Amino acid sequence: MQTDEALRGPPIPLWRWADRQLRELADLTGSERIATLDGLTIVGERGSARDFEIRGRRSAGVGGSYLNPTRDGSWFALTIMREEDRAYLPALFGKEGMESASEQEMAEEIALHDSMDLLAKGRALGLPVACSDEVPASPPVEVLARGSRRERPQGYRPLVVDISAIWAGPLCGHLLWLAGADVVKVENPRRPDMIRSSDPQTFAIVNQGKHCVAADLTDPLARDRVVALIRRADIVIEASRPRALRHLGVDADALVSEVPGLVWLSITGHGATGDAANWVGVGNDCAVAGGLARALADATGEIGYVGDALADPLTGITAALEGWRAYAIGGAARVGLSMSAIAAKALAEERAFDRQAIEAELRAWGSAVGQLFPKVPHRGGMAPVRDLGADTEKWLGQKIDC
Repeated sequence: MQTDEALRGPPIPLWRWADRQLRELADLTGSERIATLDGLTIVGERGSARDFEIRGRRSAGVGGSYLNPTRDGSWFALTIMREEDRAYLPALFGKEGMESASEQEMAEEIALHDSMDLLAKGRALGLPVACSDEVPASPPVEVLARGSRRERPQGYRPLVVDISAIWAGPLCGHLLWLAGADVVKVENPRRPDMIRSSDPQTFAIVNQGKHCVAADLTDPLARDRVVALIRRADIVIEASRPRALRHLGVDADALVSEVPGLVWLSITGHGATGDAANWVGVGNDCAVAGGLARALADATGEIGYVGDALADPLTGITAALEGWRAYAIGGAARVGLSMSAIAAKALAEERAFDRQAIEAELRAWGSAVGQLFPKVPHRGGMAPVRDLGADTEKWLGQKIDC
């Protein structure tokens, strides 16, 4: 593995932690394909493929997440994923006209507020926000429900239903596919996985080899057929807020109690229970909430984003490990995974494992603003990437007009 200057950038902090989890996953699954992976490739392949630049207080790539100082001396991370998020900015700041504010105008307004006030308002509005000094509200991994066991014959190939999108959940499904599972990806034909078009390179890496089903879960017929598929599955991956699933008529806890051996992985920004279950979070702000931006500031004196949406790949690896571990035990379980808490866990464990190494890598990252992300091997091309809906008839029994 190359981690020297030839990479055109410093190694991404926490790649060693990711590498250790992958070694554990390879041992657990017996997968030779996972054994060939390394942590730096998994956390860095999106930034590498797209020639991302290390940008300090603005996130990599399109730069949709910003870190700005607040009145009380902390730092507030605001992610604007979609233009419609801007409609909530007047309510966030208590000021009319902010929906069209520039980056500088938003920074000036943030400086007039206390971080925790903005955090509470932002989360109540459904915006992806974080504070550099918050403590994750949930455990990184928690068992939310249990059900009965299912015995499986030797050599059995598990079936995974992946109804997640973007990076963390699909990466989990990809790793389970590498471990030998059949993976069925379910997408809404009216709102397909956004990176299918916006980031086809990453989409191809984490969705290659998956069967692709188109089904709008707001349609009762489509929902019932997907639920029937879930009842045949061994592992389900989803990344919805719990109330959104319930609104669609999908009861994860009930399915876990009814289907022997079903492992249900619920990936959320900040937890699947209590108030935190309703908070929106994506990779960049969840990494800030997990303490990575503060760790960078402590190591270098300058705050900034660490890696590229780093909570996503850390969570994807963790979800695959926890999912396969539960599947191997055989009992049904719903497992909640908090992206912000997983980022905090990875940082704490890496500091305990080799504090000098992680501090050195944080310093190197902080001094590399303006440089490109490290180059890692491209992993595409192992299997075809299926078109949206290509396998709907095979898995749902017939095509569904959504």
